[in-house]
Amino acid sequence: MRVIISGAGIAGPTAAYFLAKAGRHIDVTILEKAPRLLAHGQNVDIEDQAIDVIKKMGLMEQVRRYNTTEEGTQFISPKGKPFAPFPVTGAGGPTSELEILRGDLALITYEVTKELPNVHFRFGTTIKRVFSSKQDGDELDRFELSDGKTESFDALIAADGQWSKTRSMCFPESAVSVVDMGVYAAYFTVLKTANDNKYWNLYQALDSKIIGTRPDPHGTTRAMFTCVPRNAAQKKSWEDIKRADRLTQEKHIAKEYSSLGWEAKRLVDAMPQSPDFYFQCLQQIRMPYWHTSRVICMGDAAFCPTPLAGMGASLALMSAYYLAGEMSKLQDGEHPRRAFAAYESVFRPLVNQHLPDQSAGPKLLHPAGRVHRWVFQRLITVVAWIVGRMSPADKKNTAEKRHSTLMSYLAFEKME
Repeated sequence: MRVIISGAGIAGPTAAYFLAKAGRHIDVTILEKAPRLLAHGQNVDIEDQAIDVIKKMGLMEQVRRYNTTEEGTQFISPKGKPFAPFPVTGAGGPTSELEILRGDLALITYEVTKELPNVHFRFGTTIKRVFSSKQDGDELDRFELSDGKTESFDALIAADGQWSKTRSMCFPESAVSVVDMGVYAAYFTVLKTANDNKYWNLYQALDSKIIGTRPDPHGTTRAMFTCVPRNAAQKKSWEDIKRADRLTQEKHIAKEYSSLGWEAKRLVDAMPQSPDFYFQCLQQIRMPYWHTSRVICMGDAAFCPTPLAGMGASLALMSAYYLAGEMSKLQDGEHPRRAFAAYESVFRPLVNQHLPDQSAGPKLLHPAGRVHRWVFQRLITVVAWIVGRMSPADKKNTAEKRHSTLMSYLAFEKME
């Protein structure tokens, strides 16, 4: 079976790893538009069954080594003082025991997968066109590459992200719904200073804006600006820069954030030098079905949950395992439709558990005025105190002790 995967992020290489382990009869090629692996991205969590997937791949040591060193989450007062800490040593906080940068996780999965003899990476190459034909009653699928070559495949996995080009070639527009979560965010990396610590620091500025900083294992600091517009005029100002060039986006952000206090000016001044500035409107992707013929969407291409869920990377790892598991049950020469349908049946309920709705949560976290901020900060202080009193157990070393809840597949039974 020849499997083509579009996208070398987290989901793609993970799926390739398990497919390759399922049997020598499966040959996997991963196409990636970038000329090399891009080790960019902010913090992601490895939670729930994703921990079990990492264990099966034998990557716990590497994940621990690349831990962001984040010790918890805390809020910053209008005077710049930390309060309401949620340390990783207790339950209920936003910081995960297995906290890692997206780029580092992508690198780890790439390194372990590229060594497999039946997996091939082709960087700087994309799918230009996908088309089907029938010959003697048998459905044949082919694709044209960006280099002009035409090749065939038995199964095509679209794992090229939220705005998947592969998905747009194979599915009608009616099959993709975009759910606006009402949050705009900018992420970038800056030089570390003496003021930076090992917590995820959240400073609630007025006018529905938040400034955040987080540690990383590379001697730099990850910065975040988020905003929840409260009226049509505010939303339009952010919508106008959504697809603008970086300079235009940075100018708008500088105008909105420079005078907000705490570390705002320092971060705004450092933003132009950042190597990985990224701006987005947080939007979910939802599809009523994930597969058609020999093509299936996986990860963010199928169900982007947005950073609000805190489960994007974990779901990517889990989806790769379950899709490869169902495909491992196919007979030689069998059409993949049975495996695709089984995967959707098994995995869609897990995804639905972690898709946040358009609730008031982001608005609550982003105060519009001083009274709103004062009330929220009094409440979160009490919550932090209660959580601290109820969570004396150390959460730092529980992943290794976790009992796996992954569905078992015969092809993967001997994997540790």
